[in-house]
Amino acid sequence: MLAAMSPAGTGSFSPVQVQKLFFLLDENVAARTKGPHFRFRPYDYGPFDRDVYLELEKLHLNGLVEILMPRDHGSRIYKLTDKGLETGERKFEELPEDIRRYIREAVNFVRDLSFAELVSAIYKAYPEMRVNSVFFQGEA
Repeated sequence: MLAAMSPAGTGSFSPVQVQKLFFLLDENVAARTKGPHFRFRPYDYGPFDRDVYLELEKLHLNGLVEILMPRDHGSRIYKLTDKGLETGERKFEELPEDIRRYIREAVNFVRDLSFAELVSAIYKAYPEMRVNSVFFQGEA
């Protein structure tokens, strides 16, 4: 998880962004990253596995991930601590170049899109993940 989040540097991830990042990694590079690491199921806003949050909580308790609760909205924000970033970058560099490239692209993809754009893009690419959706705005 630290390696996957490290291309964002000290940038943050929303809950939907971490869910979709780890979903994309499990879907597309799991065999080369000793995965899949999670068991995603269709949920309100597409692929979801509660264990993503539980693992981030464990990393938080170990001082590797910061979990923020901004006052302006109720969603948690996840970002690597300095120690987490250092560890993540070290592990990231151990990965093959094509996997590093894919992870960088996936991180940029999930972080660059709005909530609606991200959920819609996932639904378009993985229509089976919209089965239990409560999301309608901007759907593809």
